Amino acid sequence: MASSSAPIKVGIVGGTGYTGVELLRLLSAHPNAKLHAITSRKEEGMPVADMFPNLRGHVDLAFSAPENAALSECDVVFFATPHGVAMGQARALIEAGVKVIDLAADFRLQDTAVFEKWYKMAHACPDVLKDSVYGLVELNREKVAGAQVIGNPGCYPTTVILGLTPLLEKGLVKLDNIIADCKSGVSGAGRKTEVGSLFSEASDNFKAYAVSGHRHHPEIVEQLGKIAGQPVDLTFVPHLVPMIRGMLSTIYVKIKPEALDTDFQALYEQRYQNEAFIDVMPAGSLPETRSVRASNQLRIALHRPGNGDTLIVVVVQDNLVKGAAGQAVQNMNVLFGLAEQTGLNQVAILP
Repeated sequence: MASSSAPIKVGIVGGTGYTGVELLRLLSAHPNAKLHAITSRKEEGMPVADMFPNLRGHVDLAFSAPENAALSECDVVFFATPHGVAMGQARALIEAGVKVIDLAADFRLQDTAVFEKWYKMAHACPDVLKDSVYGLVELNREKVAGAQVIGNPGCYPTTVILGLTPLLEKGLVKLDNIIADCKSGVSGAGRKTEVGSLFSEASDNFKAYAVSGHRHHPEIVEQLGKIAGQPVDLTFVPHLVPMIRGMLSTIYVKIKPEALDTDFQALYEQRYQNEAFIDVMPAGSLPETRSVRASNQLRIALHRPGNGDTLIVVVVQDNLVKGAAGQAVQNMNVLFGLAEQTGLNQVAILP
């Protein structure tokens, strides 16, 4: 395994999707990581840079079939795969002493019955799941540092959970009707052929989807319930925005009568003052998705119309970075005792 001086040997399973190429982009420039293997059965033998020309001169690996990828030689393996893949391979990797970071949902939900309901498959390793850690570093830093398997949070859950954490930790808001109105760029649907993701379908269009139920809902309420110490009632509505990447969540909560005198701006600034990737913006700010594009930054702004009992929390992030690959690298940094910002100091791209 990697020592303090040796590079971290990294494997990526499923490197042909959007989160896979983001992992490659970030890890290829990471000063403490060395890409060792990247798998794709369909693209076996193809140089990675042939598929992703932005990586020319940065990544010289070719895709390998999973069975030929020598993943057990790695220090950590990222799964940028569909749901169900990581749990089928995690046990063998753990037994070989390899850390596992799954960017799908296999290790996000601790309740296997809930997982099976939403993902329509039996969980292959509930014993491994039991010992896994939910990889939201800002909440679980110490647990992440000692983990063998990490379930990287979903993109929507990252914005909603971090947007609400300071309020729930202090018990300042009512838990019976929290509303999260969330919007994502089309890349959140993945790199696959699907009618709804076609340019002619998604461009010049704006729509809600999965209003009756979205897979991220149980993940969000499970984590919010842990923070609050009791069940949380959440209305969560996702929307598809005609842009490639970016996510904006607007969260509405009712302040408890006894908490109306709280300085919420100070509360958020104090809670996140030592978090490198969370920017609590000045009161009344309107964060934009372009302010976080291609960065691991998450920005939060607070609004309280008329100084009343409604608090509005606006959160933006890049769904492929802090919402996926960047967060996974942040988890890797904690796992291997590195500064969390290592390899993740990219400034957002404007315009």
